[in-house]
Amino acid sequence: MNSQRSGPRIVVTGATGNVGSSLVRVLNEDRRAGPVEGWARRSPERADSGTAWRKVDLNVEREDLPALLTGVDVVVHLAWRFHPARDPAVTWRTNVLGSVRLFEAVAAAGVPALVHASSVGAYSPGPKDRQVDESWPTHGWPAAAYTREKAYLERVLDTFEKRHPEVRVVRMRPGFSFKRESASEQRRIFAGRYLPGNLVRPGLLPFFPDLPGLRVQALHTDDAADAYRLAALGDVRGPFNLAADPPIDADMLAGFLDARPVTVPASIARAGLAAAWTARLIPTPPQLLDAVLRVPLMDTTRARTELAWTPEHTATDALRELLAPMRAGAGAETRPLAGRIVG
Repeated sequence: MNSQRSGPRIVVTGATGNVGSSLVRVLNEDRRAGPVEGWARRSPERADSGTAWRKVDLNVEREDLPALLTGVDVVVHLAWRFHPARDPAVTWRTNVLGSVRLFEAVAAAGVPALVHASSVGAYSPGPKDRQVDESWPTHGWPAAAYTREKAYLERVLDTFEKRHPEVRVVRMRPGFSFKRESASEQRRIFAGRYLPGNLVRPGLLPFFPDLPGLRVQALHTDDAADAYRLAALGDVRGPFNLAADPPIDADMLAGFLDARPVTVPASIARAGLAAAWTARLIPTPPQLLDAVLRVPLMDTTRARTELAWTPEHTATDALRELLAPMRAGAGAETRPLAGRIVG
């Protein structure tokens, strides 16, 4: 790490991903932050000059994580593996067991603070006509691996906090996070390689399905990263909801695509996704749609007051940064964010 900075030493796992790549940048821009070390399974093709990079795979037991964390003041845990969704045992080993290994290393190394990337997906099914605060139950949607794993780690942290009250634990629960550089990655994760970017060109689709429950929250990735920065450098504990206004619904999506919203039963949309999943045309199981249609809308008052966090972008801005660059194949010079266009 760069020892010239006197603030807290910070390790960011998953530092080459969607949020991680933004977080290491804003940490290096904050004079209160000390040396920043980015952990990733693969080093970035173009390294940030303010970040020391280390190849670390949390799924590999031979990694001596406590030794690597000696002298670190804050760990921001963002590393997550979405695929292979067809083999949930693989994602469980990385996302859950790898996270548990990291949490134990934080305690063993005496790291004072842990900031963990949870998700709106950790929440139990909830309302779409009002917002819930951080006290809403976090049992996820058990049929989807992503929400099941996020919820399980909430229970792990419940126990961790009781056993290690000396560690300041922060749980961030963001909505969907979008930025230009992550457009190609998110297309691959959720739609697969067979979806051409031109399919999201305005006017190409005659209608957009308006599904019951299709009302979710999003934010710009840079705003999410700013909240993580504030949590890492501040004196706060506990969970924080992160989202921007307005909620995204079928009318907004249809407007972006110059399509007409048409009410479609969720069962029909799910059957179509299930058929595409069975035919291996898409990498995302239909259970994830079930989860998305059930996640609650979140109240972000706590983040805005205790973190003094205010998103600079609307959810509309974030969605715009996803769809137009997706058509162009935008990306960045890290393996997770690679696209036809970088930068």
